[in-house]
Amino acid sequence: MNEMNQKFCQCCGMPMGDTDELYGTNADGSKNEEYCKYCFENGKFTFNGTMEEMIEICVPNMVAANPNMSEEEARKIMIEWFPTLKRWKN
Repeated sequence: MNEMNQKFCQCCGMPMGDTDELYGTNADGSKNEEYCKYCFENGKFTFNGTMEEMIEICVPNMVAANPNMSEEEARKIMIEWFPTLKRWKN
């Protein structure tokens, strides 16, 4: 899949990959293409904190996935990007 078509979870920003394996689930059990299985299950968000709290949860994962990135760089990217995600848009 090319990067322009890459799907990202609209809550945590995680890349969703080429299959529906990481998709969350709707209340009826069907797959939800907007949110990952870690953020959205059975039609409900599994995380009910603030955007800032979500960023702090995600920083270590982003650093682990990008070994040349510092926590500060990861946090800066997320602070700019997360407000564009559906879950956090005003």
